Amino acid sequence: MVDEDRRAQAAVVFDALGLAYEQAFADSVPHRASLRWLVERLAPGSRVLDVGSGTGRPTARTLTEAGHRVLGIDVSPVMVDLAVRQVPGAEFRLADIRDTPLPEDSFDAVCAYFSLVQMSRAEQAAVVAKLVRAVRPGGFVVLATVPLDLEDTEGRFMGQPVRITSFTAEAFTELASGAGLTVLAEEQTVFTPRAPEAGPEPQLFLHCVREAG
Repeated sequence: MVDEDRRAQAAVVFDALGLAYEQAFADSVPHRASLRWLVERLAPGSRVLDVGSGTGRPTARTLTEAGHRVLGIDVSPVMVDLAVRQVPGAEFRLADIRDTPLPEDSFDAVCAYFSLVQMSRAEQAAVVAKLVRAVRPGGFVVLATVPLDLEDTEGRFMGQPVRITSFTAEAFTELASGAGLTVLAEEQTVFTPRAPEAGPEPQLFLHCVREAG
């Protein structure tokens, strides 16, 4: 059962942020490097799922411009509206990944950039397992999170009240491996969003492939 309070909170936060979120993270060199890693490995015309697609930039736009078919899913109506207008070459749906049916083996790649941290640990584990099943064997999964040992912790993000749950880098990597992924590359960095009240935040990028069989 999806936690309705968490769903509502995430939608409220990102409805309020809108384009400010995109602007705050526009200079993220690690995010763009992660996208290059994925684009370099995808076959032409690959089908890619973007979980927590936000405004559509940079993820969906980068993938679409590289010739791939992108489906973006986001819980925020404002974000979906922005993405539809900014990246007309992709498809976007207003939905919560936790209760969105995904056919198995239906995508060549899945990416989830910082879209899990407002879920409980059990929900994050279930979503990662679901995403792995949705990717064909040998397909790619890119996951990015804030690697901190936090569980349902109150905080503020770009001026908005949030409740954050996360894992240490080691625990999150173990979660990915346990779901059937082989981690090909791991990047840990620190990034400071360009926004008032924003401080440096640790970031973890996992670049993975779904194991065959």
